[in-house]
Amino acid sequence: MEAVTLILILALLCVAFVATGVYVSVKAVGAAKRGVDRTLTQARRSVEDTTLRAKSFGQVGVAGELAQLRLSLRTSMRATQEALNAGVAEDASLSESVALFERLSAHGRELDDELKRLEREPDKARVAERLPDLRERIERVTHAADSLRWAARDRAQRFADDDLASLSAQIEVESGALRHWATGPDADASRSAADGADAAHRPAGAGRPAGDGARTAEGDEARRAASGPEAITARDPQWQPTYPWQKTARPEGTV
Repeated sequence: MEAVTLILILALLCVAFVATGVYVSVKAVGAAKRGVDRTLTQARRSVEDTTLRAKSFGQVGVAGELAQLRLSLRTSMRATQEALNAGVAEDASLSESVALFERLSAHGRELDDELKRLEREPDKARVAERLPDLRERIERVTHAADSLRWAARDRAQRFADDDLASLSAQIEVESGALRHWATGPDADASRSAADGADAAHRPAGAGRPAGDGARTAEGDEARRAASGPEAITARDPQWQPTYPWQKTARPEGTV
């Protein structure tokens, strides 16, 4: 009984492994097929755009104008599609614009197919008669596509400007916080204390005119003569000023 159970478990594991392998293989084949299709579509689109550009510059008359109309329509629609797809990933509010562009793309594809059929039309006179109407329809489609594209770009630019302004304001606040010692009553008190310490260590007569220095020296001598000899206090040999950048002195007997 245990042997049968073990065999069933092994069989189920084998089936699960096989199913997993088949699923992974199908997904890989599908991804590869989509990649190939996307590459072929892009290559076909590049060839068509190059051909249309050559026709618009190299041919005159109805054929050249048809190529120019198709090229302008395709260029406008593709630029708008790329702008909306890039913006909707960061701004979900553009989803409605994407939906509107999909509806507009249906009209654009219809016009492109019609222009493609007219390129093979042998009756160029009839094609020339239809050109004004086609030109007007294409201008309406491209104008709508350009309006959507520039609105999306202006919205993204506005968001970028607002974010930059907010960031600049935060940096200014942080810069002011980093310089908090440079302003306020504490800074004034610190500057006053520094000025007092500087004056205490400044030599007598420093910063005064030469004549005032001579008169001050004569007055000091007269005061010292009237008050008697001054007491001279010797400096303590054990006391030495220390500074934060000095190394700690090693005790005697150490290397």
